[in-house]
Amino acid sequence: MPHPATSGPLTFRLLGRAVAALVLLPLVAVAVAAMLGTTETLVHLWQTVLPRYLGTTAVLVSCVSVGTAIIGTGTAWLVTCCAFPGRRVLEVALVLPMAFPAYVVAYAYTNLLDHPGLVQTTLRAVMGWGPRDYWFPEIRSTGGAAAMLMLVLYPYVYLLARAAFQGQGARPFNIARTLGAGPWGAFLRVALPMARPSIAAGVLLAAMETIADYGTVSYFGVQSLANGIYQSWFSLADRAAAAQLALGLLAIALLLAFLEQRSRGAARYHGGGAPLPRVALRGPAAWGASAACALPALLGAVIPAVTLASMANGASQSLLSARYLEFARNSLTLASVAALATVGAAIVIGYQERLNPGPISRATVRIGRIGYAVPGGVIAVGLLVPFAAFDNALDSFMEARFGISTGLLVTGSIWLMIAAYMIRFLAAAIGAYEGGQAMVNPNVGPAARSLGKGPYMVLTRVHLPIMSPSLLTALLIVFIDTMKELPATLILRPFNFDTLAVQAHRLAADERLDGAAVPSLAIAAVGLLPVLALIRRLGTGDARGG
Repeated sequence: MPHPATSGPLTFRLLGRAVAALVLLPLVAVAVAAMLGTTETLVHLWQTVLPRYLGTTAVLVSCVSVGTAIIGTGTAWLVTCCAFPGRRVLEVALVLPMAFPAYVVAYAYTNLLDHPGLVQTTLRAVMGWGPRDYWFPEIRSTGGAAAMLMLVLYPYVYLLARAAFQGQGARPFNIARTLGAGPWGAFLRVALPMARPSIAAGVLLAAMETIADYGTVSYFGVQSLANGIYQSWFSLADRAAAAQLALGLLAIALLLAFLEQRSRGAARYHGGGAPLPRVALRGPAAWGASAACALPALLGAVIPAVTLASMANGASQSLLSARYLEFARNSLTLASVAALATVGAAIVIGYQERLNPGPISRATVRIGRIGYAVPGGVIAVGLLVPFAAFDNALDSFMEARFGISTGLLVTGSIWLMIAAYMIRFLAAAIGAYEGGQAMVNPNVGPAARSLGKGPYMVLTRVHLPIMSPSLLTALLIVFIDTMKELPATLILRPFNFDTLAVQAHRLAADERLDGAAVPSLAIAAVGLLPVLALIRRLGTGDARGG
Protein backbone atom coordinates (compact mmCIF):
# COMPACT_ATOMS: atom_id res chain seq x y z
CA MET A 1 0.00 0.00 0.00
CA PRO A 2 1.57 3.30 -1.07
CA HIS A 3 2.42 5.77 1.61
CA PRO A 4 0.20 8.89 1.51
CA ALA A 5 3.22 11.13 1.28
CA THR A 6 4.07 9.58 -2.08
CA SER A 7 0.62 8.77 -3.43
CA GLY A 8 -0.63 12.29 -2.73
CA PRO A 9 1.80 14.08 -5.06
CA LEU A 10 1.09 11.53 -7.81
CA THR A 11 -2.65 12.13 -7.46
CA PHE A 12 -2.18 15.89 -7.62
CA ARG A 13 0.11 15.53 -10.63
CA LEU A 14 -2.48 13.46 -12.49
CA LEU A 15 -5.32 15.80 -11.58
CA GLY A 16 -3.24 18.82 -12.59
CA ARG A 17 -2.44 17.25 -15.97
CA ALA A 18 -6.15 16.45 -16.44
CA VAL A 19 -7.12 20.08 -15.80
CA ALA A 20 -4.44 21.30 -18.23
CA ALA A 21 -5.68 18.83 -20.86
CA LEU A 22 -9.24 20.13 -20.44
CA VAL A 23 -8.02 23.71 -20.92
CA LEU A 24 -6.14 22.74 -24.08
CA LEU A 25 -9.00 20.65 -25.51
CA PRO A 26 -11.12 23.47 -27.01
CA LEU A 27 -8.04 25.19 -28.41
CA VAL A 28 -6.85 22.04 -30.15
CA ALA A 29 -10.39 21.17 -31.28
CA VAL A 30 -10.90 24.58 -32.88
CA ALA A 31 -7.56 24.34 -34.68
CA VAL A 32 -8.28 20.81 -35.96
CA ALA A 33 -11.85 21.65 -37.02
CA ALA A 34 -10.63 24.76 -38.84
CA MET A 35 -7.93 22.80 -40.69
CA LEU A 36 -10.41 20.06 -41.63
CA GLY A 37 -12.67 22.66 -43.22
CA THR A 38 -12.36 23.02 -46.96
CA THR A 39 -10.33 25.79 -48.54
CA GLU A 40 -13.52 26.75 -50.39
CA THR A 41 -15.03 27.75 -47.05
CA LEU A 42 -12.03 29.92 -46.22
CA VAL A 43 -12.04 31.49 -49.69
CA HIS A 44 -15.76 32.17 -49.39
CA LEU A 45 -15.24 33.81 -45.99
CA TRP A 46 -12.43 35.96 -47.36
CA GLN A 47 -14.50 37.04 -50.36
CA THR A 48 -17.59 37.87 -48.32
CA VAL A 49 -17.52 38.62 -44.59
CA LEU A 50 -13.99 38.10 -43.24
CA PRO A 51 -12.54 41.49 -44.27
CA ARG A 52 -15.53 43.23 -42.69
CA TYR A 53 -15.23 41.16 -39.50
CA LEU A 54 -11.50 41.84 -39.24
CA GLY A 55 -11.85 45.54 -40.03
CA THR A 56 -14.65 46.09 -37.53
CA THR A 57 -12.81 44.15 -34.82
CA ALA A 58 -9.66 46.19 -35.49
CA VAL A 59 -11.62 49.46 -35.24
CA LEU A 60 -13.24 48.35 -31.98
CA VAL A 61 -9.94 47.28 -30.44
CA SER A 62 -8.20 50.49 -31.55
CA CYS A 63 -10.92 52.80 -30.24
CA VAL A 64 -11.28 50.97 -26.93
CA SER A 65 -7.50 50.78 -26.45
CA VAL A 66 -7.00 54.50 -27.02
CA GLY A 67 -10.06 55.48 -24.99
CA THR A 68 -9.28 53.30 -21.99
CA ALA A 69 -5.63 54.42 -22.04
CA ILE A 70 -6.60 58.09 -21.94
CA ILE A 71 -9.39 57.75 -19.37
CA GLY A 72 -7.63 55.22 -17.15
CA THR A 73 -4.21 56.87 -17.15
CA GLY A 74 -5.51 60.42 -16.81
CA THR A 75 -7.82 59.69 -13.90
CA ALA A 76 -5.20 57.52 -12.18
CA TRP A 77 -2.68 60.36 -12.32
CA LEU A 78 -5.18 62.90 -11.01
CA VAL A 79 -6.33 60.87 -7.99
CA THR A 80 -2.78 59.74 -7.16
CA CYS A 81 -0.80 62.94 -7.58
CA CYS A 82 -3.26 65.82 -7.32
CA ALA A 83 -5.46 67.22 -4.56
CA PHE A 84 -8.88 68.52 -5.63
CA PRO A 85 -12.47 68.57 -4.29
CA GLY A 86 -14.02 65.12 -3.97
CA ARG A 87 -10.79 63.24 -4.70
CA ARG A 88 -11.30 60.55 -2.04
CA VAL A 89 -14.82 59.71 -3.19
CA LEU A 90 -13.92 59.80 -6.87
CA GLU A 91 -10.87 57.58 -6.33
CA VAL A 92 -13.17 54.68 -5.44
CA ALA A 93 -16.14 55.70 -7.60
CA LEU A 94 -13.98 55.30 -10.70
CA VAL A 95 -13.99 51.52 -10.09
CA LEU A 96 -17.81 51.18 -10.11
CA PRO A 97 -18.24 50.62 -13.89
CA MET A 98 -16.50 47.25 -13.47
CA ALA A 99 -19.77 45.93 -12.00
CA PHE A 100 -21.64 46.42 -15.28
CA PRO A 101 -21.34 44.14 -18.31
CA ALA A 102 -20.99 46.20 -21.48
CA TYR A 103 -24.20 44.78 -22.93
CA VAL A 104 -26.16 45.96 -19.88
CA VAL A 105 -24.79 49.49 -20.28
CA ALA A 106 -25.68 49.27 -23.98
CA TYR A 107 -29.32 48.56 -23.14
CA ALA A 108 -29.44 51.58 -20.83
CA TYR A 109 -27.91 54.01 -23.31
CA THR A 110 -30.04 52.75 -26.18
CA ASN A 111 -33.10 53.54 -24.09
CA LEU A 112 -31.69 57.01 -23.43
CA LEU A 113 -30.18 57.97 -26.80
CA ASP A 114 -32.13 56.11 -29.48
CA HIS A 115 -34.70 57.99 -31.58
CA PRO A 116 -37.65 57.31 -29.23
CA GLY A 117 -35.41 57.73 -26.17
CA LEU A 118 -35.53 60.42 -23.51
CA VAL A 119 -32.72 62.62 -24.91
CA GLN A 120 -33.96 62.90 -28.50
CA THR A 121 -37.59 63.15 -27.45
CA THR A 122 -36.71 66.05 -25.14
CA LEU A 123 -34.66 67.75 -27.87
CA ARG A 124 -37.55 67.55 -30.33
CA ALA A 125 -40.02 68.85 -27.76
CA VAL A 126 -37.85 71.77 -26.59
CA MET A 127 -36.53 72.82 -30.01
CA GLY A 128 -39.69 72.09 -31.97
CA TRP A 129 -37.78 69.86 -34.39
CA GLY A 130 -39.16 67.13 -36.57
CA PRO A 131 -37.43 63.76 -37.04
CA ARG A 132 -35.57 65.04 -40.15
CA ASP A 133 -34.60 68.45 -38.80
CA TYR A 134 -31.49 67.45 -36.88
CA TRP A 135 -28.58 65.01 -36.79
CA PHE A 136 -27.87 62.86 -33.76
CA PRO A 137 -25.07 60.27 -33.34
CA GLU A 138 -26.29 56.70 -33.90
CA ILE A 139 -25.86 54.68 -30.73
CA ARG A 140 -26.29 51.37 -32.56
CA SER A 141 -23.02 51.57 -34.45
CA THR A 142 -19.39 50.56 -34.22
CA GLY A 143 -18.64 53.84 -32.47
CA GLY A 144 -21.49 53.25 -30.04
CA ALA A 145 -20.24 49.75 -29.23
CA ALA A 146 -16.72 51.09 -28.70
CA ALA A 147 -18.06 53.76 -26.33
CA MET A 148 -19.98 51.19 -24.27
CA LEU A 149 -16.91 48.97 -23.97
CA MET A 150 -14.72 51.94 -23.09
CA LEU A 151 -17.01 52.95 -20.23
CA VAL A 152 -16.83 49.57 -18.48
CA LEU A 153 -13.24 48.58 -19.36
CA TYR A 154 -11.24 51.71 -18.48
CA PRO A 155 -10.98 50.55 -14.79
CA TYR A 156 -8.50 47.87 -15.95
CA VAL A 157 -6.11 50.65 -16.97
CA TYR A 158 -7.07 52.88 -14.05
CA LEU A 159 -6.27 50.28 -11.39
CA LEU A 160 -2.94 49.21 -12.90
CA ALA A 161 -1.84 52.78 -13.66
CA ARG A 162 -2.82 53.92 -10.16
CA ALA A 163 -0.77 51.12 -8.62
CA ALA A 164 2.16 52.01 -10.88
CA PHE A 165 2.09 55.69 -9.96
CA GLN A 166 1.84 54.87 -6.25
CA GLY A 167 4.78 52.47 -6.54
CA GLN A 168 7.14 54.97 -8.14
CA GLY A 169 7.88 57.01 -5.05
CA ALA A 170 8.76 60.69 -4.90
CA ARG A 171 12.46 60.54 -5.80
CA PRO A 172 12.30 60.46 -9.64
CA PHE A 173 9.51 63.03 -9.62
CA ASN A 174 11.43 65.39 -7.32
CA ILE A 175 14.59 65.06 -9.40
CA ALA A 176 12.62 66.10 -12.49
CA ARG A 177 11.19 69.07 -10.61
CA THR A 178 14.66 70.22 -9.47
CA LEU A 179 15.77 70.10 -13.11
CA GLY A 180 13.10 72.64 -13.99
CA ALA A 181 10.17 70.46 -15.05
CA GLY A 182 6.70 71.49 -13.92
CA PRO A 183 4.15 69.00 -12.53
CA TRP A 184 2.85 68.10 -15.98
CA GLY A 185 6.32 68.00 -17.47
CA ALA A 186 7.45 65.62 -14.73
CA PHE A 187 4.39 63.49 -15.42
CA LEU A 188 5.07 63.27 -19.16
CA ARG A 189 8.83 62.78 -18.91
CA VAL A 190 9.18 60.64 -15.77
CA ALA A 191 5.99 59.19 -14.29
CA LEU A 192 4.30 58.20 -17.54
CA PRO A 193 7.30 56.35 -19.07
CA MET A 194 7.87 54.46 -15.80
CA ALA A 195 4.20 53.42 -15.67
CA ARG A 196 4.01 52.49 -19.37
CA PRO A 197 4.30 48.68 -18.88
CA SER A 198 1.41 48.63 -16.42
CA ILE A 199 -0.67 50.92 -18.61
CA ALA A 200 0.03 48.68 -21.59
CA ALA A 201 -1.01 45.62 -19.58
CA GLY A 202 -4.31 47.29 -18.68
CA VAL A 203 -4.94 48.34 -22.27
CA LEU A 204 -4.25 44.81 -23.52
CA LEU A 205 -6.66 43.37 -20.93
CA ALA A 206 -9.30 45.78 -22.22
CA ALA A 207 -8.49 44.75 -25.79
CA MET A 208 -8.93 41.06 -24.91
CA GLU A 209 -12.32 41.79 -23.37
CA THR A 210 -13.24 43.77 -26.48
CA ILE A 211 -12.56 40.97 -28.95
CA ALA A 212 -14.41 38.54 -26.66
CA ASP A 213 -17.53 40.71 -26.38
CA TYR A 214 -20.64 39.32 -28.00
CA GLY A 215 -23.57 40.87 -26.14
CA THR A 216 -22.85 44.48 -27.11
CA VAL A 217 -21.86 43.92 -30.73
CA SER A 218 -24.75 41.57 -31.43
CA TYR A 219 -27.29 43.98 -29.94
CA PHE A 220 -25.88 46.91 -31.91
CA GLY A 221 -25.62 44.82 -35.10
CA VAL A 222 -21.85 45.31 -35.33
CA GLN A 223 -20.20 42.70 -37.53
CA SER A 224 -17.19 41.66 -35.44
CA LEU A 225 -15.42 38.30 -35.34
CA ALA A 226 -17.19 37.29 -32.12
CA ASN A 227 -20.57 38.03 -33.68
CA GLY A 228 -19.57 36.20 -36.86
CA ILE A 229 -18.79 32.99 -34.96
CA TYR A 230 -22.25 32.90 -33.42
CA GLN A 231 -23.98 33.74 -36.71
CA SER A 232 -22.02 31.08 -38.60
CA TRP A 233 -22.74 28.41 -36.00
CA PHE A 234 -26.45 29.05 -35.46
CA SER A 235 -27.88 31.27 -38.21
CA LEU A 236 -25.98 29.70 -41.12
CA ALA A 237 -25.34 26.25 -39.55
CA ASP A 238 -21.84 26.40 -41.08
CA ARG A 239 -19.66 24.65 -38.50
CA ALA A 240 -16.50 24.84 -40.61
CA ALA A 241 -16.83 28.60 -41.07
CA ALA A 242 -17.47 29.05 -37.34
CA ALA A 243 -14.37 27.01 -36.50
CA GLN A 244 -12.18 28.96 -38.92
CA LEU A 245 -13.44 32.29 -37.57
CA ALA A 246 -12.90 31.00 -34.04
CA LEU A 247 -9.32 30.05 -34.90
CA GLY A 248 -8.66 33.56 -36.19
CA LEU A 249 -10.12 35.09 -33.04
CA LEU A 250 -8.11 32.66 -30.91
CA ALA A 251 -4.88 33.69 -32.64
CA ILE A 252 -5.58 37.37 -31.96
CA ALA A 253 -6.50 36.64 -28.33
CA LEU A 254 -3.34 34.61 -27.67
CA LEU A 255 -1.19 37.33 -29.25
CA LEU A 256 -2.77 39.94 -26.97
CA ALA A 257 -2.28 37.64 -23.98
CA PHE A 258 1.40 37.21 -24.84
CA LEU A 259 1.87 40.97 -25.15
CA GLU A 260 0.02 41.52 -21.86
CA GLN A 261 2.29 39.07 -20.04
CA ARG A 262 5.35 40.77 -21.54
CA SER A 263 4.05 44.13 -20.35
CA ARG A 264 3.46 42.83 -16.83
CA GLY A 265 6.93 41.31 -16.78
CA ALA A 266 8.42 44.69 -17.66
CA ALA A 267 6.56 46.50 -14.88
CA ARG A 268 9.25 47.21 -12.32
CA TYR A 269 9.40 50.25 -10.05
CA HIS A 270 12.34 51.51 -8.12
CA GLY A 271 11.07 54.77 -6.68
CA GLY A 272 11.05 53.79 -3.02
CA GLY A 273 11.01 56.22 -0.17
CA ALA A 274 8.23 58.73 0.28
CA PRO A 275 5.13 58.51 -1.91
CA LEU A 276 4.58 60.89 -4.80
CA PRO A 277 3.73 64.39 -3.56
CA ARG A 278 0.28 65.66 -4.35
CA VAL A 279 -0.05 68.89 -6.29
CA ALA A 280 -2.79 71.06 -4.76
CA LEU A 281 -5.01 72.22 -7.62
CA ARG A 282 -6.95 75.45 -7.18
CA GLY A 283 -9.68 77.33 -8.97
CA PRO A 284 -10.76 76.11 -12.41
CA ALA A 285 -8.01 73.46 -12.48
CA ALA A 286 -9.34 71.87 -9.28
CA TRP A 287 -12.94 71.77 -10.48
CA GLY A 288 -11.80 70.59 -13.90
CA ALA A 289 -10.00 67.65 -12.27
CA SER A 290 -13.13 66.85 -10.25
CA ALA A 291 -15.24 66.88 -13.41
CA ALA A 292 -12.72 64.78 -15.34
CA CYS A 293 -12.80 62.08 -12.65
CA ALA A 294 -16.54 62.28 -12.04
CA LEU A 295 -17.54 61.96 -15.69
CA PRO A 296 -16.33 58.36 -16.29
CA ALA A 297 -17.98 57.15 -13.07
CA LEU A 298 -21.23 58.93 -13.94
CA LEU A 299 -21.31 57.67 -17.52
CA GLY A 300 -20.14 54.15 -16.70
CA ALA A 301 -22.13 53.41 -13.55
CA VAL A 302 -24.48 56.06 -12.17
CA ILE A 303 -26.40 56.94 -15.34
CA PRO A 304 -26.80 53.28 -16.46
CA ALA A 305 -27.96 52.26 -12.97
CA VAL A 306 -30.52 55.08 -12.71
CA THR A 307 -31.73 54.45 -16.26
CA LEU A 308 -32.11 50.70 -15.72
CA ALA A 309 -33.97 51.29 -12.46
CA SER A 310 -36.36 53.67 -14.21
CA MET A 311 -36.89 51.19 -17.05
CA ALA A 312 -37.45 48.28 -14.67
CA ASN A 313 -39.97 50.31 -12.70
CA GLY A 314 -42.23 50.46 -15.75
CA ALA A 315 -41.70 46.85 -16.83
CA SER A 316 -44.30 44.11 -16.60
CA GLN A 317 -41.66 41.57 -15.53
CA SER A 318 -40.94 40.93 -11.87
CA LEU A 319 -37.90 39.26 -10.36
CA LEU A 320 -40.22 37.61 -7.86
CA SER A 321 -42.35 35.89 -10.50
CA ALA A 322 -42.02 32.11 -10.85
CA ARG A 323 -40.41 32.49 -14.27
CA TYR A 324 -37.74 34.90 -13.09
CA LEU A 325 -37.09 32.91 -9.96
CA GLU A 326 -36.29 29.97 -12.26
CA PHE A 327 -33.88 32.14 -14.28
CA ALA A 328 -32.26 33.32 -11.05
CA ARG A 329 -32.02 29.75 -9.75
CA ASN A 330 -30.37 28.61 -12.99
CA SER A 331 -27.90 31.51 -12.86
CA LEU A 332 -27.06 30.99 -9.19
CA THR A 333 -26.68 27.22 -9.61
CA LEU A 334 -24.37 27.56 -12.61
CA ALA A 335 -22.33 30.31 -10.97
CA SER A 336 -21.99 28.43 -7.67
CA VAL A 337 -20.95 25.12 -9.23
CA ALA A 338 -18.60 26.86 -11.67
CA ALA A 339 -16.97 28.84 -8.85
CA LEU A 340 -16.41 25.73 -6.73
CA ALA A 341 -15.10 23.70 -9.69
CA THR A 342 -12.80 26.50 -10.87
CA VAL A 343 -11.29 27.23 -7.46
CA GLY A 344 -10.91 23.49 -6.86
CA ALA A 345 -9.04 23.16 -10.16
CA ALA A 346 -6.84 26.14 -9.24
CA ILE A 347 -5.97 24.51 -5.89
CA VAL A 348 -5.05 21.27 -7.67
CA ILE A 349 -2.86 23.04 -10.23
CA GLY A 350 -1.21 25.32 -7.68
CA TYR A 351 -0.60 22.65 -5.06
CA GLN A 352 0.84 20.16 -7.53
CA GLU A 353 3.43 22.77 -8.51
CA ARG A 354 4.33 23.30 -4.85
CA LEU A 355 4.65 19.54 -4.27
CA ASN A 356 6.47 18.81 -7.53
CA PRO A 357 8.37 21.91 -8.64
CA GLY A 358 9.74 21.52 -12.12
CA PRO A 359 9.22 22.48 -15.77
CA ILE A 360 6.19 20.23 -16.30
CA SER A 361 4.41 21.57 -13.22
CA ARG A 362 5.19 25.15 -14.25
CA ALA A 363 3.89 24.42 -17.75
CA THR A 364 0.68 23.06 -16.23
CA VAL A 365 0.14 26.34 -14.38
CA ARG A 366 0.86 28.37 -17.54
CA ILE A 367 -1.63 26.29 -19.52
CA GLY A 368 -4.23 26.90 -16.81
CA ARG A 369 -3.78 30.64 -17.33
CA ILE A 370 -4.46 30.51 -21.08
CA GLY A 371 -8.23 30.45 -20.72
CA TYR A 372 -8.59 34.08 -19.66
CA ALA A 373 -7.39 35.14 -23.11
CA VAL A 374 -9.81 32.90 -25.00
CA PRO A 375 -13.27 34.37 -25.77
CA GLY A 376 -16.22 32.43 -24.40
CA GLY A 377 -17.57 31.79 -27.88
CA VAL A 378 -14.31 30.17 -28.97
CA ILE A 379 -14.27 27.91 -25.89
CA ALA A 380 -17.89 26.93 -26.54
CA VAL A 381 -17.22 25.99 -30.16
CA GLY A 382 -14.05 24.15 -29.13
CA LEU A 383 -15.98 22.05 -26.61
CA LEU A 384 -18.96 21.36 -28.85
CA VAL A 385 -16.86 19.96 -31.70
CA PRO A 386 -15.24 17.01 -29.83
CA PHE A 387 -18.11 16.28 -27.47
CA ALA A 388 -20.73 16.35 -30.22
CA ALA A 389 -18.58 13.86 -32.14
CA PHE A 390 -18.30 11.71 -29.01
CA ASP A 391 -22.06 11.79 -28.38
CA ASN A 392 -22.86 10.91 -31.99
CA ALA A 393 -20.32 8.08 -32.08
CA LEU A 394 -21.59 6.64 -28.80
CA ASP A 395 -25.20 6.89 -29.94
CA SER A 396 -24.42 5.14 -33.24
CA PHE A 397 -22.51 2.37 -31.45
CA MET A 398 -25.25 1.77 -28.87
CA GLU A 399 -27.94 1.85 -31.54
CA ALA A 400 -26.12 -0.64 -33.75
CA ARG A 401 -25.03 -2.94 -30.92
CA PHE A 402 -27.93 -2.88 -28.48
CA GLY A 403 -30.71 -1.01 -30.27
CA ILE A 404 -30.56 1.74 -27.65
CA SER A 405 -30.30 5.43 -28.47
CA THR A 406 -28.27 7.32 -25.87
CA GLY A 407 -28.96 10.72 -27.40
CA LEU A 408 -26.73 13.63 -26.42
CA LEU A 409 -25.20 12.79 -23.06
CA VAL A 410 -22.63 15.57 -22.83
CA THR A 411 -23.58 18.07 -25.51
CA GLY A 412 -26.36 20.31 -24.28
CA SER A 413 -25.72 19.50 -20.62
CA ILE A 414 -24.94 21.94 -17.85
CA TRP A 415 -21.69 20.06 -17.21
CA LEU A 416 -20.31 21.24 -20.53
CA MET A 417 -21.24 24.78 -19.52
CA ILE A 418 -19.42 24.32 -16.20
CA ALA A 419 -16.33 23.10 -18.10
CA ALA A 420 -16.44 26.19 -20.32
CA TYR A 421 -16.70 28.55 -17.35
CA MET A 422 -13.88 26.76 -15.57
CA ILE A 423 -11.59 27.07 -18.60
CA ARG A 424 -12.53 30.73 -19.09
CA PHE A 425 -12.03 31.88 -15.50
CA LEU A 426 -9.36 29.50 -14.20
CA ALA A 427 -6.62 32.12 -14.54
CA ALA A 428 -8.35 34.43 -12.04
CA ALA A 429 -8.62 31.58 -9.53
CA ILE A 430 -4.97 30.60 -10.03
CA GLY A 431 -3.91 34.20 -9.43
CA ALA A 432 -5.89 34.32 -6.18
CA TYR A 433 -4.47 30.94 -5.10
CA GLU A 434 -0.91 32.11 -5.71
CA GLY A 435 -1.59 35.31 -3.76
CA GLY A 436 -2.78 33.22 -0.83
CA GLN A 437 0.06 30.74 -1.18
CA ALA A 438 2.54 33.59 -0.79
CA MET A 439 1.28 33.99 2.79
CA VAL A 440 2.14 30.37 3.66
CA ASN A 441 5.56 29.86 5.21
CA PRO A 442 7.53 27.52 2.89
CA ASN A 443 8.78 25.57 5.92
CA VAL A 444 5.28 24.69 7.15
CA GLY A 445 4.73 21.85 4.66
CA PRO A 446 8.03 20.02 5.27
CA ALA A 447 7.59 20.43 9.04
CA ALA A 448 4.08 18.94 8.93
CA ARG A 449 5.20 16.05 6.71
CA SER A 450 8.10 15.31 9.08
CA LEU A 451 5.42 14.72 11.72
CA GLY A 452 3.79 12.10 9.48
CA LYS A 453 1.14 14.33 7.89
CA GLY A 454 0.40 13.55 4.24
CA PRO A 455 -0.08 16.14 1.48
CA TYR A 456 -3.87 16.09 1.82
CA MET A 457 -3.66 16.76 5.55
CA VAL A 458 -1.14 19.58 5.04
CA LEU A 459 -3.35 21.14 2.37
CA THR A 460 -6.63 20.94 4.29
CA ARG A 461 -5.33 21.61 7.82
CA VAL A 462 -2.57 24.14 7.11
CA HIS A 463 -2.64 25.75 3.67
CA LEU A 464 -6.35 26.22 3.01
CA PRO A 465 -7.14 27.95 6.34
CA ILE A 466 -4.32 30.44 5.75
CA MET A 467 -5.36 31.02 2.14
CA SER A 468 -9.10 31.23 2.83
CA PRO A 469 -9.42 35.02 2.25
CA SER A 470 -7.78 34.74 -1.18
CA LEU A 471 -9.81 31.65 -2.08
CA LEU A 472 -13.05 33.33 -1.03
CA THR A 473 -12.13 36.26 -3.28
CA ALA A 474 -11.54 33.82 -6.14
CA LEU A 475 -14.92 32.17 -5.52
CA LEU A 476 -16.61 35.56 -5.64
CA ILE A 477 -14.84 36.66 -8.83
CA VAL A 478 -15.64 33.44 -10.71
CA PHE A 479 -19.23 33.50 -9.43
CA ILE A 480 -19.80 37.03 -10.76
CA ASP A 481 -18.02 36.43 -14.08
CA THR A 482 -20.15 33.33 -14.66
CA MET A 483 -23.32 35.31 -13.96
CA LYS A 484 -22.29 37.85 -16.63
CA GLU A 485 -20.93 35.41 -19.25
CA LEU A 486 -23.14 35.47 -22.35
CA PRO A 487 -21.66 33.87 -25.52
CA ALA A 488 -20.63 30.55 -23.95
CA THR A 489 -23.99 30.32 -22.19
CA LEU A 490 -25.95 31.01 -25.38
CA ILE A 491 -24.05 28.38 -27.37
CA LEU A 492 -23.84 25.60 -24.76
CA ARG A 493 -27.05 25.87 -22.73
CA PRO A 494 -29.50 22.97 -22.79
CA PHE A 495 -32.79 23.44 -24.59
CA ASN A 496 -35.19 25.67 -22.64
CA PHE A 497 -32.54 26.42 -20.00
CA ASP A 498 -32.31 30.18 -19.52
CA THR A 499 -30.30 32.39 -17.20
CA LEU A 500 -30.68 36.04 -16.26
CA ALA A 501 -28.07 37.01 -18.87
CA VAL A 502 -29.80 34.98 -21.60
CA GLN A 503 -33.20 36.47 -20.70
CA ALA A 504 -31.81 40.01 -20.78
CA HIS A 505 -30.24 39.32 -24.18
CA ARG A 506 -33.45 37.82 -25.58
CA LEU A 507 -35.68 40.67 -24.40
CA ALA A 508 -33.26 43.29 -25.71
CA ALA A 509 -33.08 41.52 -29.08
CA ASP A 510 -36.90 41.69 -29.19
CA GLU A 511 -36.68 45.45 -28.43
CA ARG A 512 -38.35 44.96 -25.05
CA LEU A 513 -35.79 47.06 -23.23
CA ASP A 514 -37.96 47.75 -20.20
CA GLY A 515 -38.21 44.00 -19.65
CA ALA A 516 -34.47 43.52 -20.28
CA ALA A 517 -33.75 46.06 -17.54
CA VAL A 518 -35.10 43.71 -14.85
CA PRO A 519 -32.53 40.87 -15.25
CA SER A 520 -29.87 43.42 -16.19
CA LEU A 521 -30.29 45.19 -12.86
CA ALA A 522 -30.01 41.88 -11.03
CA ILE A 523 -26.77 41.05 -12.86
CA ALA A 524 -25.31 44.49 -12.12
CA ALA A 525 -26.33 44.29 -8.46
CA VAL A 526 -24.54 40.97 -8.05
CA GLY A 527 -21.58 42.38 -9.97
CA LEU A 528 -21.22 45.11 -7.36
CA LEU A 529 -20.10 42.60 -4.71
CA PRO A 530 -16.48 42.13 -5.84
CA VAL A 531 -16.28 45.80 -6.79
CA LEU A 532 -17.30 46.81 -3.26
CA ALA A 533 -14.65 44.46 -1.88
CA LEU A 534 -12.10 46.11 -4.16
CA ILE A 535 -13.27 49.56 -3.06
CA ARG A 536 -12.64 48.60 0.57
CA ARG A 537 -9.06 47.76 -0.35
CA LEU A 538 -8.67 51.04 -2.22
CA GLY A 539 -10.05 52.93 0.76
CA THR A 540 -7.45 51.47 3.11
CA GLY A 541 -4.56 51.29 0.70
CA ASP A 542 -3.60 54.96 0.62
CA ALA A 543 -2.91 56.73 3.86
CA ARG A 544 -1.95 60.08 2.35
CA GLY A 545 -4.11 63.05 2.86
CA GLY A 546 -5.83 65.13 0.22
